[in-house]
Amino acid sequence: MGKGRITIGLYNSYNPNKFMEAHRRALARAGPLALAFDANLALFGFPFPEEPGTPAELAEWVAGTTSIGDHGCYFVELAEKGRFHSFPYPGKGFPPQLGEPILTTSRPDPKLSITPSEAKNMISSGKSILLVFGLGPHGLPKNVSSIPKYNLDITGNRYSLETCTALGAVIGALCAPQ
Repeated sequence: MGKGRITIGLYNSYNPNKFMEAHRRALARAGPLALAFDANLALFGFPFPEEPGTPAELAEWVAGTTSIGDHGCYFVELAEKGRFHSFPYPGKGFPPQLGEPILTTSRPDPKLSITPSEAKNMISSGKSILLVFGLGPHGLPKNVSSIPKYNLDITGNRYSLETCTALGAVIGALCAPQ
């Protein structure tokens, strides 16, 4: 069976009406990470100032305003490869084409908790996964964090990590050779 795809999902928990520096920095960092580890990047509820059009045009706009990730060129490359998408806030669920949603959290529900090895097994068995990260000081709202049927605490010890640190730790752990 083929290998499943990983999609990094960033849920905007900052201001839903104003594109902020924190949004820009997260995108400039997540784009190269997704590109480096052959993952996709999906955004949820990001308030872009204007409708830039295509994902590539959006990536160009973000790249023109940052020095991170070689001035955003990796983010642009990801978009040009068709591996970047933006969605509105999810209603009752995440887009199914992105894979099985897995909540990344330092407070996993014991009934829903999976290990990094279990997540890796899902991918190696051909199942695509959507790793949902809350972007902001308060993480995901309860109604959104209840959507995924799996929870992943990458530390295994309930340590809360800053978002970009968590992004690197999760992707690195899931993409490391077995």
